[in-house]
Amino acid sequence: MAKRVLSGQRPTGRLHLGHLHGTLNQWVELQEKYDTYFFVADWHALTTAYDDVSAIKQDTTDMVIDWLAVGIDPDKSIIYRQSDLGETAELAQYLSILTPLGWLERNPTYKEQLREIKGKEITTHGFLGYPILQTADIAIVHGEIVPVGEDQLPHLELAREIVRRFNSYYGKTFAEPQAKLTKAPKVYGVDGRKMSKSYSNAIYLSDEPDVIRKKISQMITDPQRKRRVDPGDPNACTVFDLHLIYSKDLNIIKKECREALRGCVECKEELAERVVESLKDFQDRRNSFVENPLLAKEVLERGAEIVKPIAENTLHEVRKKLNLD
Repeated sequence: MAKRVLSGQRPTGRLHLGHLHGTLNQWVELQEKYDTYFFVADWHALTTAYDDVSAIKQDTTDMVIDWLAVGIDPDKSIIYRQSDLGETAELAQYLSILTPLGWLERNPTYKEQLREIKGKEITTHGFLGYPILQTADIAIVHGEIVPVGEDQLPHLELAREIVRRFNSYYGKTFAEPQAKLTKAPKVYGVDGRKMSKSYSNAIYLSDEPDVIRKKISQMITDPQRKRRVDPGDPNACTVFDLHLIYSKDLNIIKKECREALRGCVECKEELAERVVESLKDFQDRRNSFVENPLLAKEVLERGAEIVKPIAENTLHEVRKKLNLD
């Protein structure tokens, strides 16, 4: 029997190249080999966007449509919304009771976000307790494998510790989730920083071809290359990082850059056409899905119907262990 994979994304609206190469391509591969569960993490989104919830429903719809267009198949994967499982919140409450505060405070992502997110109060119970809810997401469906990048390993290790502590008090109930490391390529945004919607530097999967061309034309290249005749350094160029994903003639690109046989404008134009071409099938599928405004809703409802009984059974088992049933 195939092992169960669990992963989710926060609904931030339309997805971009970073999501595609960092997560979605791996999901498409995983659903061919594993029992895959993918969820819309709308409660997690509220931990940092609690002050403006106006777009969360539309963001959820947009994200699910992008998932489907990329190739996440509801006949192969269970797709559901986190907030449709009230059982997850109840399990998170039980897990929070036995999780030491120090475990949460030492979480490196928590410390990093406190430094990075400015102008918003995030020293909240919900934000600090994010890893507990994440653990509940995994445990409620008995997830066995969680695909993560190296930067997310501390989160998963904390989930394993929480599960281990629960099992030690109440008897073996949950398997300790195992990490499946994903090696995502570097995807930089227009401004040279990590591609992110919050940085307004993203190339979206649903961007029109001319929009993609314009954004790539604005990307930062080797800052030391001032003129067309100056030799460049591909390793100092974020455009070349995208060429690593989209181009096969890398040795030629590197040689021509270093010997000033090609200019940055030419290099960007070539990349833009390859990105545009790579997204054509995705955009055709997405456009057809957008014509059915109820599609995302139907997919999420179908997923909830499948996963709800699993969550109910898990919670019943937990309540028995806690002597509440």
